[in-house]
Amino acid sequence: MIDRTRLVAEFLELVRIDSLSKREGRIAKRLGETLTGLGAAVEEDDAGQKVGGEAGNLLAKLPGTAPGAPALLLCAHMDTVVPGENVKPVVSGDVIRTDGTTVLGGDDKSGLVAILETLRVLREDRIPHGPIDVLFTICEEYGLLGAKHFDAGRLRARTGLVLDVDGACELVVRAPAANKMVFTVHGLEAHAGVCPEQGISAIKVAGEAIAAMRLGRIDAETTANLGLIEGGLAVNIVPNRVRLRGEARSLSLEKLEAQTDHMRRCFEEAAARHRTRVGERLHTARAETRVERDYDRLDLPVDAPIVRLTERAAANLGKPFTTRATGGGSDANVLNGRGLQVANLACGMREIHTVNEWIDVKDMVATTELLLETVRLHTGA
Repeated sequence: MIDRTRLVAEFLELVRIDSLSKREGRIAKRLGETLTGLGAAVEEDDAGQKVGGEAGNLLAKLPGTAPGAPALLLCAHMDTVVPGENVKPVVSGDVIRTDGTTVLGGDDKSGLVAILETLRVLREDRIPHGPIDVLFTICEEYGLLGAKHFDAGRLRARTGLVLDVDGACELVVRAPAANKMVFTVHGLEAHAGVCPEQGISAIKVAGEAIAAMRLGRIDAETTANLGLIEGGLAVNIVPNRVRLRGEARSLSLEKLEAQTDHMRRCFEEAAARHRTRVGERLHTARAETRVERDYDRLDLPVDAPIVRLTERAAANLGKPFTTRATGGGSDANVLNGRGLQVANLACGMREIHTVNEWIDVKDMVATTELLLETVRLHTGA
């Protein structure tokens, strides 16, 4: 039986452990010891070395107790976003929130505790189950780097659940693919007071490109953003170079490529309009674009076995259940891109990535109950 008091106590303990991306060493040690105590064989990979972090991904393999039952993957991430140091959780009835100076870290420590409590109950109540692979990743909040550097061939399971999305009793089966982009605008430097007409302002070119660009919510399936800009040398020098970093996401691959091309064209067309002659030489601004697929989309059919299984578990418990899409990426995107069939189960977090983040204990309990029943049903799949 799920121990509500234990669940809450562990959540409060974990959120007090600082675990920013690339600095997951303390929480990885704590989780590794806990998983070992639950009878799992725990391994830490070299992802931390590859990304310059304190710890790698943790893979814990729990033996099955039901002969012939299929393996199941349970996954959550260990890192949190800034501001996430010295978290002081405030408990008010069933609601846990921050003191307003940091995030809470329910993203994704609510997922971590739901998995750990499920493993405890399986053991304490001697519930038969198949082999369970538990994957706790690093650097999910830093571009899904932990999952990207994880060797999925080490898993026994080919299906499972990631617990890493807001809401409760919901299953995300669709999530966007994303392209990350770097735009570099090359202008021409000149003295801003003596001969500005001999220069081409890269900042001005970039400004025109941005003004012509569709950004934010493009349609129901597509978003785009420019998030970082850097450039210029001094206030008295016409800037000769500006670099911008951005992204586009879409549930539709065709729309993703169309938005990416649109953003590229805005820079190229703006650059082509700017030229100046210095002596005998004609100078023209130019724009370079580098595009990289950040992660593939998650696109599970609603009749996929893991979806049907979770839906059946909710029905057994008399809980409401919905499937939906999201605009965010998660480790589920990466794992599905590696050939697994993984959905993303909501685990109670609310207003994530803000200092207003909170979670309701009732949602944490409901998530754990749903996860436990899903594992139980999977044994007979």
